Amino acid sequence: MPDKMQVTILEDGTIRIETDKISGPNHLNAENLLREVAKLAGGPVTLRKKQSHGHDHNHEHEHEHQ
Repeated sequence: MPDKMQVTILEDGTIRIETDKISGPNHLNAENLLREVAKLAGGPVTLRKKQSHGHDHNHEHEHEHQ
């Protein structure tokens, strides 16, 4: 199964990025992308772990653009 990230820009300007599991080879690139989006957009960043069964690295990154 391919690695996926879903990007949604809400009406209030919030950028929401949701991911499922990201494979080992792509994990660092995904984290770097999320950090760069947060840096460029400015404003507060909220990280939420998705509800899951068992240990994994599912993340939802929400960034409010000011």
